[in-house]
Amino acid sequence: MTVIIVQHVAVEGPGRIGGALDRAGQSWRTVHVYDGQPVPVGPSGLDGLVVMGGPMGVHDTDRFPHLVDEQNLIADCLDAGIPVLGVCLGSQLLAATLGSVVGPGPALELGWHEVWLTPEGGADPALGQLSETFTPLHWHGDRFTLPAGAAHLARSGQTEVQAFRLGDSAYGLLFHLEVDQDQVRAMSAAFPADLAQAGIRAAQLVDPPTQTPTTAADQVFDAWASLTQ
Repeated sequence: MTVIIVQHVAVEGPGRIGGALDRAGQSWRTVHVYDGQPVPVGPSGLDGLVVMGGPMGVHDTDRFPHLVDEQNLIADCLDAGIPVLGVCLGSQLLAATLGSVVGPGPALELGWHEVWLTPEGGADPALGQLSETFTPLHWHGDRFTLPAGAAHLARSGQTEVQAFRLGDSAYGLLFHLEVDQDQVRAMSAAFPADLAQAGIRAAQLVDPPTQTPTTAADQVFDAWASLTQ
């Protein structure tokens, strides 16, 4: 049994999520779909599924047919009660699988911006590890409506649904808690057009004045990783 991590681009790896799985003693492997590796068919042998971010959108299935395979795997894992964690694009794919409307927001939300926990978020076993107001990295243009039956966990000034949980073990996080400084530096180098569009310099992302403490971010992922055991 293992946890599968679906990675869409080289610079958006699992980061702190992998560390949390290691601390939980959980086996895991990464499927590099950008390098042609196929998405597993069906949930057999899986303890958990993580779907990472990427610059594509959930509707770009003509150019990225693996997105259809990913939604099929997400649906199968949900049906089987296998824990699912979606980050950024991954959260959009999870929301779309659950019937949410996914589409462009009013503007690119990029940078270290405050997020507020809802009352349900404050009581959540994973996100409740964070302070009521925290500052994660944002890097998305699309957003989604809250899936039917899901708990609304967090919001930002620009985006009403920043995080949700369905049941006990399916989480969607539109923001990035998983990144470290090296990963932010790599993302900044890979997507300079996004920085130009948002009017942000790479140095502002790599060395921000305020961000969520790494210990709190680790605790969020530790809580989710414990569900895969």
